[in-house]
Amino acid sequence: MRKNILISLFFLLGTLVSSMSFAGSQAEEPLSNSVKAMMQRSISDKAVPKLMFATPEEGHAWLDEMSQRLKKRIPDDVYREDLLRTVHYEATRAGLDPQMVLGLIQVESGFKKYALSSVGARGFMQVMPFWARSIGAGDHNLFLLRTNLRYGCTILRHYIDIEHGDLYRALGRYNGSLGQPQYPNLILGAWRKNWNYAPKSI
Repeated sequence: MRKNILISLFFLLGTLVSSMSFAGSQAEEPLSNSVKAMMQRSISDKAVPKLMFATPEEGHAWLDEMSQRLKKRIPDDVYREDLLRTVHYEATRAGLDPQMVLGLIQVESGFKKYALSSVGARGFMQVMPFWARSIGAGDHNLFLLRTNLRYGCTILRHYIDIEHGDLYRALGRYNGSLGQPQYPNLILGAWRKNWNYAPKSI
């Protein structure tokens, strides 16, 4: 009986652990008024997400390819397409590679909308709640798809700017592990292995 109880407890613990993300935590740093204003403008933009390609055909080809790769993780066709359109839009408007952002989401949350890390980071891109107070609004729900991706891409762009375009160091800042190679290598590895994309010539 006691053995069965222990087994049940271990199983429950394993279930809880698997439902949480173990991303690092971005450090809350004071922002200059100009940087804060710029980030606030980015967060408040209400534009509807859309694919940012030179032609509709290029956009459809990208969406079809990425959708096939993501299908096992997100079976729902409508939601999967909405996620991909939002990733592409938010990444592009922030000057980020959408495929790199997909790699980051894979590592940070495993594409789990309600992922919650041990330090409180939330959602697909594991955004820390202090960002809502700093550059958004306290009532912003960081588990919402568009809100989470808007914050995540804006924050990563901010870190890239701080690091003068050095993505490797910016990823370290994003994870709260600046100077340590493990996290940036995980993101770059996931990007190259699972999300690297070269458009087919038409």
